[in-house]
Amino acid sequence: MSSFFSFIFLLLFSFLTSFTASAQRPNFLYHVCRNTTTYSRNSTYYTNLRTVLSSLSSHNASYSTGFKNATVGQAPNRVTGLFLCRGDLSPEVCRSCVAFSVNQTLTMCPEEKEAVLYYDECMLRYSHQNILSTVIYDGGYILLNANNISVNQADQFGDLVSSTLNQAAFEAANSSRKFYMTKANWTLLQSLYVLVQCTPDLRRQDCLSCLQYSINGMVPFNKIGGRLLYPNCNSRYELTVFYNETAVSTQPQQQAPPPLLPPPASTSPVSSPPRPGKGGNSNVLVVAIVVPIIVVVLLFIAGYCFLAKRKKTTSDTAPAFDAILENWAELLRFMDVCTQTLQSKEDPVERPTMPAIFMMLTSNTVTLPVPREPGYFVPSRPEKDPLDLDQSTTSKSFTGSVDDSSITDLHPR
Repeated sequence: MSSFFSFIFLLLFSFLTSFTASAQRPNFLYHVCRNTTTYSRNSTYYTNLRTVLSSLSSHNASYSTGFKNATVGQAPNRVTGLFLCRGDLSPEVCRSCVAFSVNQTLTMCPEEKEAVLYYDECMLRYSHQNILSTVIYDGGYILLNANNISVNQADQFGDLVSSTLNQAAFEAANSSRKFYMTKANWTLLQSLYVLVQCTPDLRRQDCLSCLQYSINGMVPFNKIGGRLLYPNCNSRYELTVFYNETAVSTQPQQQAPPPLLPPPASTSPVSSPPRPGKGGNSNVLVVAIVVPIIVVVLLFIAGYCFLAKRKKTTSDTAPAFDAILENWAELLRFMDVCTQTLQSKEDPVERPTMPAIFMMLTSNTVTLPVPREPGYFVPSRPEKDPLDLDQSTTSKSFTGSVDDSSITDLHPR
């Protein structure tokens, strides 16, 4: 049994180790490198870009808010950069994602002055233009789940997703962090999970407009999950938990959200979703493997402990029950012997003597005689004569059996 538990422990440890290792590497989603303007590696812009990236990924940077921006230089070599981490993640995860994206950006976009890198945990963006407090809808990227919602539930599901996303967008726009996540009941066993977020530098109305455009881009919500990423905001819905529910407390509900705004005419087409098997499916697969194994092991341990305790309880109560049965048999035998001393025998000699009584009580090999009527046996009610035609009650007297030997003559001293 000990070897079995050792095997289970090693199996769980290996899975958890692999899961931790995968969690340390950010999940890459998409990147945009605008080649309208470029720079060279020996230019002032490149030097300023390195300074901005170093500032964003510095250990002294504050990752608790999940957002930071930095600007270095003067036009036309001015560089403005920022990062936005998902609002439910810890500062350590945020810092790890930002550091990783900073190391990758110069490889993915080696000479472009504008770049956006999307990860599941964070977003990194820089440009030679002013990107703070300004909403742009270019460079949007949509990811949709491959599974469709059933046709007979499509309308109801679409209404639930739309109302939940728009309510979350309203809450996020009115919060200081420009972030909100919530869930809604879909079926008895499933819930709808929603997360929306803007860069905190946006004004309330700009954040709300950006999120509503992002939500409209996923209509008609015929997939069981989807997300739309913009440089200033992003929105996502799923039928499975994809965020840390305990990281952020749900904010109180406010008034109903305003009606949806139509998408702007200048919005560029969003990119097509990635092929199945890439992107966010890797972490989901790891979780899908680890969680069932942990549950099965815990159920096995609980069942083993229950059976062991039940077996011990049964073995402990068996001797006590046997003792009760043994004492009960002795009690019945004692009562039987007592009745033998009160037999209606006229001759007292036929009654059992003290040695005989002792043998009856101490030996199971002695057969006890059948009990008879005791002395002083008198019926307690009169007997009705069945031959009496008038059905009247006739009292009949009975001679009692008096045991003379049981009467003690008193003699004065």
